[in-house]
Amino acid sequence: MMIPPEVAELLEREATRINSPEFIAADPVQFPRRYSDQSDIEIVSLLAAHMAWGNRKMICRDIERLLAQMTPSPAAWVRNGAFENIPDEQNIHRTFFGRNLKHMLRGLESILSEYPTIDAWASTLGLRGKPGAPWLLAEALNRRLAEANGGKGDPRCFPLNMQSTALKRLNMALRWLVRRDGIVDMGLWQSLDPADLYVPLDVHVGNTARRLGLTARRANDRKTTEEITAALRTLRPDDPALFDYALFGLGVEPISSKEETV
Repeated sequence: MMIPPEVAELLEREATRINSPEFIAADPVQFPRRYSDQSDIEIVSLLAAHMAWGNRKMICRDIERLLAQMTPSPAAWVRNGAFENIPDEQNIHRTFFGRNLKHMLRGLESILSEYPTIDAWASTLGLRGKPGAPWLLAEALNRRLAEANGGKGDPRCFPLNMQSTALKRLNMALRWLVRRDGIVDMGLWQSLDPADLYVPLDVHVGNTARRLGLTARRANDRKTTEEITAALRTLRPDDPALFDYALFGLGVEPISSKEETV
């Protein structure tokens, strides 16, 4: 796809404007950025991105409540199995409950029992440069979660249908962990390159991408995610996820709106 020059200029301008330190305070990326230890950052990134759907104020409130139970070190809290004390029926965020959180963290605990960081484990998968690397990572995560939970999967943790899912929340966490410009995203991981990333596709990003002619597909699914990202790679093959900032910023209402969602 050839992106028209005026659209390319708009995307570059909006990405540069929104990818700024001022973005952090109102976004869930603020939560992993509170920590300095890599394993803490990884755990909080995965959880905060996983909870980043719905009303923004509710998202931040629920992440704060969860982190209050995980102090001072979320990774130590996971390694020690302290999450097992959370009641199954405790509401973590919307349809994500204690039983789902424990399912996820048992798998991450099993990884951290063998490796110093989740990135160190992910490096063993050989994902760099592979098409669809985030989906391959999600498949591997699902295998670890199932192994730690008696062979059972849980779609409330990571999606189970890799052929159709846009994998929005994991792609968001990966943007935080892999992009390396040092402005908003933290760029800690070495198991993936920024070139391997895909745009986190939600309703706002999808609608903006359609208005700009980056896709004609109506479903917000994996194929649409791949199509939009392929178009953006024609502008920045080494860093297509940069334009998530532009698509997000052009697609949502002002932050002052009480109904703003992500």
